[in-house]
Amino acid sequence: MPLLDLTHLDGPLRVAAAARSILACPSSVQLVVDGVDDVLAGTDDVGMQDLAGAPTFSCVPDTDLAHAAARGARALLTLHSGLGAMGSPDRGATLTLAGTLHTAAREHCECCDQVRDVITLHLTFALLTRTGGHREQQDRVPLADFHSPALGLNRGYLQRSVEHANRCHQEGLRQAVATTTGTRLAQVVGVTLVDLCAQGVGVQWVDLTGSHSRTLTFARPAGDADELGELLRSALHTGLC
Repeated sequence: MPLLDLTHLDGPLRVAAAARSILACPSSVQLVVDGVDDVLAGTDDVGMQDLAGAPTFSCVPDTDLAHAAARGARALLTLHSGLGAMGSPDRGATLTLAGTLHTAAREHCECCDQVRDVITLHLTFALLTRTGGHREQQDRVPLADFHSPALGLNRGYLQRSVEHANRCHQEGLRQAVATTTGTRLAQVVGVTLVDLCAQGVGVQWVDLTGSHSRTLTFARPAGDADELGELLRSALHTGLC
């Protein structure tokens, strides 16, 4: 099943949904700032993420990016699509965002004892470019739709969530499958989540008897990211029996 059903959306909201998906799931990120040769030089991972349609970065204070945000510098952000598999048509899309940088907060990380600035790009312009064969289509993205809460569970967010779970939470997934199916943990070789959406998720796993799959339907459709996480955890621990 598709990760995000756009068939019920009108034209502008469909364009905005496609753009938000790229913001949530880029394959590469390029940031150009007025007055700075290379704003990311000397910085570690800026941890860009989509917060309600606002591109958000994190960096240590006293870097070029932090200084640019402090003065409200104009910036251009270019994101290449990371949607779908490598080589798929979805990878031919590019999202271009223009706006001004601002410092939203200064946070202290308890685990690494480091202070970091949280920086947002306040958008003034967004353009979605899609290529197909020898054709290129460009669509201006309506910013009001781009920021819509209805687009929080977009295709890119769902894809990144699945990738993160499969890569970083394999032990927890194996434990859930072992517990709910009555299989010894050592016999669960691997687990993969697929086709995550607001209504449910597919689970595939391999044990000593072979490969298995289940489609889990949530008790109710998820309305936001927090609810999606709760419903996913509940389904994994009760729905595989």
